[in-house]
Amino acid sequence: MNEKFYKIVIAIIKPFVKFFYPFEVKGLNKIDNTGESYIICCNHLSNIDVAFLMITHKKPICFMAKQELFENKIFGWLFKKMGAFAVKRGKGDKSALINSENIIKSGKILGIFIEGTRSKTGDFLRPKSGAALIAAKTNSNILPVCITGSGKNNKVKLFKKTTISYGNFILSGQIECEDGSRSSLKEATNKIMENIIKLR
Repeated sequence: MNEKFYKIVIAIIKPFVKFFYPFEVKGLNKIDNTGESYIICCNHLSNIDVAFLMITHKKPICFMAKQELFENKIFGWLFKKMGAFAVKRGKGDKSALINSENIIKSGKILGIFIEGTRSKTGDFLRPKSGAALIAAKTNSNILPVCITGSGKNNKVKLFKKTTISYGNFILSGQIECEDGSRSSLKEATNKIMENIIKLR
């Protein structure tokens, strides 16, 4: 990640996002003095969600993003410059897990949209287990975030206010799935999702 480039991009896109997608932020005070590295887990409603988190979160975020976004050379270069990395969805991508662990170990912030894809209905989708697995392996805290639009079914819409709600940290000791069993991963994943849902 090039942090200087990251900040320049934020400075450029912020006024446009604020104009076209006005938003309010809740719970940012909960992030202060929480250590250097953690995982942000958020629901996913629109293509603008990444920008909402980049603009409102105080530190740069390295996002896990679908492989298809990197197929365009220009966008691929831009995303990598911003610290994003690709994941092959539905294939148990080991390289993505390794990249995630390295980001945490280097003291950076990892961003994951826990549902794995955008919700077309505005409803919450079934969460994927990757975030819980990474948290357990790296002994990381998780910061739940919920994006809620004011359009029909909570969808994000042009010129309508969106709310970005930051929750309380889920501490590393509360995520217990070190054995990697399917049942423990499911329980930990559901716990993360429940904390996101409570923020709506």
